[in-house]
Amino acid sequence: MASPSRAEVLTLFRSLLRTARKFPDYNVREYTKRRTIDGFRQNKDLSDPSKVTAAFSDGRSQLEVAKRQAVVYSLYAPKVKSVMELNQ
Repeated sequence: MASPSRAEVLTLFRSLLRTARKFPDYNVREYTKRRTIDGFRQNKDLSDPSKVTAAFSDGRSQLEVAKRQAVVYSLYAPKVKSVMELNQ
């Protein structure tokens, strides 16, 4: 597989952030957003095409896991909002 383009990487980043918004629980939602941002910052200086491809592939697999988890979490969402969400 060829090294992913900048557009593909940005699409993956946005997809991960959109998926994070689907979590009904505040803590899980914020953790997912923070982990996404930190992961992309950690890998922003990768220049070796094989490492870039591996990181991109890992990101895509993480996206699939997050999508499945968002569905599961939505099935068992808490009835009461978190204290952090009350003022929003």
